[in-house]
Amino acid sequence: MNLLHVTLLMADPKQPGSQWTSLIMMGAIILVFWLFMIRPQAKKAKDQKRYIDNIQKGDRLVTIAGIHGVVNKVNDDNTINLEVSPGSYIKIEKSAISLEWSNAINKAAK
Repeated sequence: MNLLHVTLLMADPKQPGSQWTSLIMMGAIILVFWLFMIRPQAKKAKDQKRYIDNIQKGDRLVTIAGIHGVVNKVNDDNTINLEVSPGSYIKIEKSAISLEWSNAINKAAK
């Protein structure tokens, strides 16, 4: 059964307009869900993508695993070379960069 059928079955046929009230309430719940959960998550994903696309050599960042480093080279295959200590480099995926932690480390450095 889909959601409309369940809503219509729950409505009391003795009360006029109760079907519409149920539908309006269901729509309001969906709207609130979208406003407070889906929209902020989409905005966060968009900000993360923008941050990853704008990474340059010399940027300080933190990975989702908690590895701190400085970008040494941005590769064309969606990876970066990260200098974790002087002369020590690791190659990581761009998708493994944490926006929140990187912003926090850069804010603390300033």
